[in-house]
Amino acid sequence: MVNTRETIDLTRFAPAFGGTEVEWRISDSPVGYVEAVEAMESRAAAIAAGEAGELVWLLEHPPLYTSGTSGKAADLLEARFPLFATGRGGQITYHGPGQRVAYVMLDLKKRRPDVRAYVAALEEWIIRTLAAFNVRGERREDRVGVWVKRPDKGQDCEDKIAAIGVRLKHWVSLHGIAINVEPDLTHFSAIVPCGVADPRYGVTSLIDLGHLVSMAEADIALRGAFEEVFGSATARISETTVA
Repeated sequence: MVNTRETIDLTRFAPAFGGTEVEWRISDSPVGYVEAVEAMESRAAAIAAGEAGELVWLLEHPPLYTSGTSGKAADLLEARFPLFATGRGGQITYHGPGQRVAYVMLDLKKRRPDVRAYVAALEEWIIRTLAAFNVRGERREDRVGVWVKRPDKGQDCEDKIAAIGVRLKHWVSLHGIAINVEPDLTHFSAIVPCGVADPRYGVTSLIDLGHLVSMAEADIALRGAFEEVFGSATARISETTVA
């Protein structure tokens, strides 16, 4: 199926020349979901009020499931870990160690107030990050996230390697992306990931695909690809919480 997001011009997502760099922050220790959402919403409100700069926050969560605004109770097959209802778009997904979550707080009013184009830009960020490890990630018109073809599993088989879920408040973005670096993929078996039940479509990770990538290496690739799509980012000292 042709994906019309492939044709969207993403050049307008970088800030105007001379614009403020995005703060880039990494938490070394797992961050609880409620704590992360509270910090993210506080920062987004400050950005909207002109009191803080944009931020990308990289972290890992302890094992948990989140259900977006389109989530269905039936998609939780087993209550193996805590389930959190969340305001992001999408359905149910898993977060846990070995998965790099990037919460993205950008002022789209200043960059480009276009939700569809923003999602395409997040996809492009992921695709370029994966390309750094010789993994070909692809968009799908009828499935959210970034996918890799798996001919080794059978005809038309594909696996999801990265998820996307966003929310906008006053045109400031919240939530973001999650890339599977080396999570325990069996934890996805307790849910219908993102509502996709077709047996041809599964879940994978960089390690599962045979790429021995550390989280630090993934972070370097993420930052490089982010700057290509969204503009410069300034690193901050790694820490657990965000203000």
